[in-house]
Amino acid sequence: MSESSAAAAPQAAGRLTHRQILTIFAGLMIGMFLAALDQTIVATSIRTIADDLGGLSLQAWATTGYLITATISTPLYGKLSDLYGRKPLFLTAISIFVVGSVACAFVGSMYELAAARALQGLGAGGLFSLALTIIADIVSARERSKYQGYFVAVFGTSSVLGPVLGGFLAGQDQILGVTGWRWVFLINVPLGIIALAVVVKVLNIPHTRRDHRIDWPGALAITVGLVPLLIVAEQGRVWGWGSPAALACYAIGALGIAAFVWAERRIGDDALIPLRMFRNGVFSWGSIAALVAGMGMFGIIALLPLYLQIVKGSTPTEAGLQTLPLMLGIMSMSVLSGQLISRTGRYKVWPIIGLSLMIVGAVVLSFIGVDTPYWQVALIMLLLGWGLGANMQPITLAVQNAMSPRDMGVATASSTFFRQMGGTLGTAVFLSVLFSSLGGHIAEDFREAATNPRFQAALADPATAANPANAPILAGLQDGGGGGLSLDDSSFLADADPVLARPILEGFADSMSAVFLTAGGILVLGLIAVSMMKEVPLRTQSGVEARDAEAAAAAPPAPAPPPCPHPPPPGSGPPRCCPHRAASWLS
Repeated sequence: MSESSAAAAPQAAGRLTHRQILTIFAGLMIGMFLAALDQTIVATSIRTIADDLGGLSLQAWATTGYLITATISTPLYGKLSDLYGRKPLFLTAISIFVVGSVACAFVGSMYELAAARALQGLGAGGLFSLALTIIADIVSARERSKYQGYFVAVFGTSSVLGPVLGGFLAGQDQILGVTGWRWVFLINVPLGIIALAVVVKVLNIPHTRRDHRIDWPGALAITVGLVPLLIVAEQGRVWGWGSPAALACYAIGALGIAAFVWAERRIGDDALIPLRMFRNGVFSWGSIAALVAGMGMFGIIALLPLYLQIVKGSTPTEAGLQTLPLMLGIMSMSVLSGQLISRTGRYKVWPIIGLSLMIVGAVVLSFIGVDTPYWQVALIMLLLGWGLGANMQPITLAVQNAMSPRDMGVATASSTFFRQMGGTLGTAVFLSVLFSSLGGHIAEDFREAATNPRFQAALADPATAANPANAPILAGLQDGGGGGLSLDDSSFLADADPVLARPILEGFADSMSAVFLTAGGILVLGLIAVSMMKEVPLRTQSGVEARDAEAAAAAPPAPAPPPCPHPPPPGSGPPRCCPHRAASWLS
């Protein structure tokens, strides 16, 4: 009787009912919705924000500052949650994110926005990775895909609502006496308060505290290693890639990465990212695939709203609505792949399909221009969405499934970390490449336009000089033939003479085409990585159940009772001098 009860106890503690899982999901989804909405709502409104703050070419600082801190803090959240539990770290992440959002709403320059976004990123680093880790704790790898529809609902809703809401808010002069675009960040405050209340109430999963050292040296070393490299990725076009400042960043970054490897090797299993995990082929190839896919994904997503708003002349709200095909592609393929993974247990084929579609989409996207019909762009976005939908979850699922349950937080955070690091590098590098080549492309297009009679007639028209929106173009033509045109504020393009503005739009399209083609080439490396990844059968236990089973298997057997010093004669009862023998006799 006692043995059967003991055997049932771990299962009762580890397995949750469908109702309990959905209750926990409610808290997780609000936290994930915060981070997902922030990415999409800012992407659509960043042009308006940058124009108002006078720094379109500095927008990468705001994006990169957010991604740097989100990237660096992600593995730290994972490690700390393994040691101290998921709930307190998840609440901390939400609180920091809300405070950072308030700071973003009251900035006065692009540099202040970058600093506030960096604070916001410190919270965002824990929202995605901890939510995915908690899900792995309560749902088995095989069943996890059944719940993928809830993730899709979060990402889909934020992907649809974010661009539209961001465009609407950015398009308002004021709301309740506050500039419209500042509500892009203020909207996070009530959502964050709701998320805190729900998580405090519903997120209760078992945790066994582990007393280990916290890898602060590793956290410091990876900060020193990544920050200079990401800064030079954004500023290299201004400084020069071989300038003394750039060379200093390369050297500091290399030293930081070397120090990180040394610190991780020295601290062993307590490391932020234990080096033993890289001996697992699924983890190693999965990390490379996440890194490369993140570069292509974030780079493309950052550029599409710019193309729609600057080249196609869409308002922020229109651009948000025009990205719906991308979101529909993500949602439909996520549901399809999730259902088939759950039924078949096969997951490797999906990131291969996803990255292949993304490569094709990026290459085709490189051919779009000023006159490309929207329906063609929409079909390309749908194709990219299918690729993203097939690729987003399976790589994380593969890494979670291949690692020990006790490393679930570190493994999930590491996969998210490499994807975020790829996104940080991709956004910084691609935007840097865009603005580095932009001046040359615009100057070349202005030289070609100079021989066009319509362009010459527009320049000679007295109304051209009378239109204030044409002033930046005319100044740029006088200073370097258009190559010196300042685009820190691109809002003049909406009211400028279409004939005069045409070379600028063509310059943007040409520069973006080069970036999209570069993204396609980088994604090929990700396809190679997922092809090399071994497919491990999916577990049928949740993370909590697997940890309990692992702990039970590792526990030493109960010691055998010592021999009784006064054995009783045959047929008699237990001796009163030996309680242990008496207990054995009574049983």
